[in-house]
Amino acid sequence: MPEGDTVWQTARRLHTALAGRVLTRSDLRVPKYATADLTGRTVLDVTPRGKHLLTRIEGGLTLHTHLRMDGSWRVYAPGERWSGGPGHQIRVILGTAEHTAVGYRLPVLELLRSTDEHRAVGHLGPDLLGPDWNPDKALENLLRDPARPLGEALLDQRNLAGIGNIYKCELCFLLGATPWLPVGDLPAERAAQLPALAKKLLEANRDRPARSTTGRRDQNLYVYGRAPRPCLRCRTSIRAANQGDGSRERPTYWCPTCQSGPVPGAKPSPSRRSPSRTTPPPTPPSRTTN
Repeated sequence: MPEGDTVWQTARRLHTALAGRVLTRSDLRVPKYATADLTGRTVLDVTPRGKHLLTRIEGGLTLHTHLRMDGSWRVYAPGERWSGGPGHQIRVILGTAEHTAVGYRLPVLELLRSTDEHRAVGHLGPDLLGPDWNPDKALENLLRDPARPLGEALLDQRNLAGIGNIYKCELCFLLGATPWLPVGDLPAERAAQLPALAKKLLEANRDRPARSTTGRRDQNLYVYGRAPRPCLRCRTSIRAANQGDGSRERPTYWCPTCQSGPVPGAKPSPSRRSPSRTTPPPTPPSRTTN
């Protein structure tokens, strides 16, 4: 599932293949840009912004793409067989003498003036893997609506950019809170840790081929996708339910022992304040952990 670390890796791969090279092939397979021709222009850079990709091209143009759930970019050498999907799923082809970049199943593709990039990404909060990262601003954004469930607040890219459903679940586990806990009820010391913890997880994985939040060789993730298997920490069965803000429901995983707070189907507690834990949450891996 593409999240901030995946998009960062994709941008690096595209930048290495295309930046500084002249386009010899350009094919934007969406009706609005079917006649656009970028051949003869030099690719200047490919920059990630949260979950967005900005491919800047000579002449003040930016190709803005977003992977969402199923999109991907593949880079091929001359003569290499394209293997990212059937031809009807191709949305864009950018070719140079050395490489061809092919975008499959891209739900967002638009050609902008580079001066108008703010139209595509100006709404985003601080980027966890970007030069604009500001942990204080990210925390301020998250706490702006204290009644909002923690999981929904983490997924809102206006608060901080780069977290998807997997990191949402894993962060909530590491914080010892269910994704349905009102973000304002997160104990102050854990709320203060949240931005740095999120950044640590994404930075630890931006250079890895396989995402890991546990640092273990036998199991990469604490809770995501693991229901009803036992929790790695307490052996309680991991639970799963959908969570969403009405626009989309996402499968969400949690440990009912290690994480405190409301859960779907449970009777509300007399107090919204979550009980304190008797043991500290687990420590996430460093970038050097295998």
